[in-house]
Amino acid sequence: MRMAAFDLTRPAAHTSCVVFASPHSGRHYPPSLLARSGLDARQIRSSEDAFVDRLFDRAPAHGAPLLAARAPRAWVDLNRASDELDPALIEGVARRMHNPRVASGLGVIPRVVAGGRAIYDGKIGLDEARQRIETYWSPYHAALQALLGESLSRFGESVLVDCHSMPHEAIELAGGPGRKRPHVVLGDRFGAAASPRIMAGIEAAFTSAGLRVARNTPFAGAYVTQAYGRPSRRQHAVQVEIDRSLYMDEARIAPHAGFEAFRVQLDEVIARIAAIGRPAAGQLAAE
Repeated sequence: MRMAAFDLTRPAAHTSCVVFASPHSGRHYPPSLLARSGLDARQIRSSEDAFVDRLFDRAPAHGAPLLAARAPRAWVDLNRASDELDPALIEGVARRMHNPRVASGLGVIPRVVAGGRAIYDGKIGLDEARQRIETYWSPYHAALQALLGESLSRFGESVLVDCHSMPHEAIELAGGPGRKRPHVVLGDRFGAAASPRIMAGIEAAFTSAGLRVARNTPFAGAYVTQAYGRPSRRQHAVQVEIDRSLYMDEARIAPHAGFEAFRVQLDEVIARIAAIGRPAAGQLAAE
């Protein structure tokens, strides 16, 4: 049976123009993928933003929808363009202009997981790749576009919060020499994907909860922020990367003892971000 492409949880009362989305927390691994991969069930999850959908599942209670992928990143990467096809993995794909994401094995159909470990022993067919895109990538992005369009129509503005997690080791140097590592990295493609007001509001939501925040280093945002962030059109997109060590055991890919406490801490953050998208609080009509 084909799995659904995503889970969409709508608020009982839609009061915020913010849309929360989690493209990499899908954990429904097709048996055919596991059968064809040389990786075990834990290794293949190493690129997954495990449990991020659970961390943000209070968004609807604060008036904002939550869109969460069901298909895992190792199967199809929803934070890539649909034409980012890897000729080293997919039969019949012509080599194109250099794309660093594709070259590293992280195209829309990934060739590797974290640490550069190969998912497959050989190649897959172009028809199979296209079917994954048609079945999972296209419905997810159609739903995301519809949600953002609904926010823009209803509130005159849309704010996409693209929710991710990052390995603790990825932020070893993110704080800079002599500075503490950030807990959260916000990416707006150096101002191209969101207005300063929106970026500042989201940053303040995290810092008010006692979390250290960095901007755009080492993660400035990928396809989703690039595709959906149009601040001149009152469409904003901010990527959120959260240090996995705050809530999970990275080696076991399991929530640790502090998971629920951190989830409660994030509830305060979500509430503040959702408030940015309410006309009375964000003064959307005045700008």
